[in-house]
Amino acid sequence: MGILKEMQRAHARQVRAQRQVQAAAYRHHRQLQREAERAMKEAQRAAPVNERERKRLYAEARIAEVAAMNADLQLRLDTLDNLLAATLEVDDHIDFSRLKKNVTHQPFNPGKLGSPLPPPDWRRFEPSPPTILSKMFGGQTRYQQQLAIAQHAFAQSQAEHATAEADRQRKLAAAHQSYQRRCAKIDEETAAHNAEIDRFAAAFAAGEPAVVVEYFSMVLGNSVYPDDFPQQFRLAYVPESRQLVVEYHLPTLDVVPPVREYRYVKVRDEITSATRPAKDSKERYANLVAQLTLRTVHELFEADRAGLVDTIVFNGIVDTTDPRTGASVQPCLVTLRTTRDVFSGLHLGMVEPSACLHHLNASVSRRPAELAPVRPVLEFDMVDKRFVDEVDVLADLDQRPNLLKLSPTEFESLIQNLFAKMGLDTKQTRPSRDGGVDCVAFDPRPIFGGKVVIQAKRYRNTVDVSSVRDLFGTVQNEGASKGILVTTSGYGPASYQFASGKPLELIDGSNLLFLLAEHAEVKARVDPSELD
Repeated sequence: MGILKEMQRAHARQVRAQRQVQAAAYRHHRQLQREAERAMKEAQRAAPVNERERKRLYAEARIAEVAAMNADLQLRLDTLDNLLAATLEVDDHIDFSRLKKNVTHQPFNPGKLGSPLPPPDWRRFEPSPPTILSKMFGGQTRYQQQLAIAQHAFAQSQAEHATAEADRQRKLAAAHQSYQRRCAKIDEETAAHNAEIDRFAAAFAAGEPAVVVEYFSMVLGNSVYPDDFPQQFRLAYVPESRQLVVEYHLPTLDVVPPVREYRYVKVRDEITSATRPAKDSKERYANLVAQLTLRTVHELFEADRAGLVDTIVFNGIVDTTDPRTGASVQPCLVTLRTTRDVFSGLHLGMVEPSACLHHLNASVSRRPAELAPVRPVLEFDMVDKRFVDEVDVLADLDQRPNLLKLSPTEFESLIQNLFAKMGLDTKQTRPSRDGGVDCVAFDPRPIFGGKVVIQAKRYRNTVDVSSVRDLFGTVQNEGASKGILVTTSGYGPASYQFASGKPLELIDGSNLLFLLAEHAEVKARVDPSELD
């Protein structure tokens, strides 16, 4: 947590730069408001002097008030229209080295303790010697007495000085030791802090899923949005496919101002508003959804200097209430799977967001303002790592079947059973030589159903793109409506890129474990180490 907080502080400089731009616009609008208030006060002061002048100043004050309201409205629209452009000038990468601390200790300052105490001065104690006259009347005797007293006082002062000086030196030594302890503590804390950053950076470079998710969560958390945007999300990382899955909460249509313009009607001394046309609101909202999608994917890819992510899946959902039932719903309004190579070829500063999503083969709601959902290319819960990362303290007694140790017949039966449980009528066509299953299934649903070709690969390594091409060829030869490729491992970006826009669905190892648990009530695992 200390690292995450330090990262957020380091990245705050970029966040502040964006806020400074917004603050400048806000100051301009505040200036308009102050001018309106000043005009109103002048109108009130002029009331006793000249009624005509008072009315003129009052009208100017109301006009200035409307100008400020319209300026605020335009600022809001400009913010919504430039969500994508606002992030292109920001470097979203978090540099671990800049989070380390370099300590320079201030020199030890003992203050008054650093100066030795001045020793007693005999001249302050020595009595004045007797004069010739006083010697004649016994002054020499009194002088000797005074001298003895002075010498005793001087000796006592010397002793007190020695005691005070020794005490000063003890305090000085204690202060110096305290200074050294403080420096040592700071050095120790700094070393621990830097070591913690090194451990986090090493874990991130190694692609540890939990650390990867923490890093990208912070990247998205640093992104500056209007205060009424939800800014909630879930992330999952699939190392086998080097795939990052994002479920991002989108704002609702309410973020688009319902007012198109404010006007001052002088004859009625009234400020009225013109309602924004429904078409304009819907178009702006659709554009906003497209911008948020591209912005999020851009920030994640840009922040990934380590190259841990080859593919990003983005599902944009809205947390709202179904007006028909009153139930809480989370319809998916946009879903996208894209690779780094494809996305890096975009010039985001020049694109039209909706057209860009179409180019990326994204599935976008035809009526996002009405919350018409689309089917995600990959359900977020399908990459839930509960079944992969689950740790059993009795690991040697783990009774969950290891899919990699199943025989070809057992694996085929398992896959057939899974898709039968999911509502497909599966028919095996021929045995598979790679320990998988090839079958033709039928989806009985009207319109969406039809012939489905299913291929499964019981692999330890990443499935090659040639297998995806072969599946597509089979789909075409069979005249099927869809092809499904299932593997116990994962896919590379070339596979996802080839499947994009085609009637193909790629299910990797973690997805398979989830589907088996959800639909076939089989809690399995994939453990290549048992084969070594």
